Amino acid sequence: MEKGQLLYEGKAKRLYATDEQEILWVEYKDSATAFNGEKKEEITGKGILNNKITSLIFTKLQEAGIASHFVKQLSDHEQLVQSVSIIPLEVVVRNITAGSMAKRLGIEEGVAISRPVVEFYLKDDELGDPLITDDHVDMLKLATAEEVAVLKQKAREINEVLIGFFKEIGVDLVDFKIEFGRDKNGQILLADEISPDTCRLWDMETKQKLDKDVFRRNLGNLTEAYELILTRLGGQHS
Repeated sequence: MEKGQLLYEGKAKRLYATDEQEILWVEYKDSATAFNGEKKEEITGKGILNNKITSLIFTKLQEAGIASHFVKQLSDHEQLVQSVSIIPLEVVVRNITAGSMAKRLGIEEGVAISRPVVEFYLKDDELGDPLITDDHVDMLKLATAEEVAVLKQKAREINEVLIGFFKEIGVDLVDFKIEFGRDKNGQILLADEISPDTCRLWDMETKQKLDKDVFRRNLGNLTEAYELILTRLGGQHS
């Protein structure tokens, strides 16, 4: 398979065409950003870590029956994915209070949530990715009511599988952000990535943060935290 022209460059990844119409070539970058791009830094090795972690997690999810756009890992920092039309929503699942929800609701961080909370955020950097309701999704014609129900169901199913994966390696899945896309047949597939960039991951014993909060809050060495997650998942960093 041959890499084609650059189609899109985001904060963390570049997307290329291939010689197969339905397959795209993803290249993970070393860029770290926070606060909607206000804080930026190049961190050597971050792209490799996120690519390997995402590839491992998507493979585990597919083995658990969760359909996604992931095809295969190509190299240390590249993977192949199925072409999908991204639904412009960030779907966030919260198991433990933290981050923006704790701040918004005046809740202490670290409190277990009895029933995981599913939130929708509009994918729009200029607006700061605002929190929106089901009715806003309908009003903006981002997804049908039936699709919203599917997104919530899939998010909860993914959450249950991920909680189990991370529990096995001694990590609490605090919260995470995922995206979905429609394939050429209209089927909704999990898309984008699942990595410490998109999850809050705390060591179950020490509560050490092993995710992008290390970068957001200047808590130490980002790559060391990501390497720990990769190693516990059974991957190797080269």
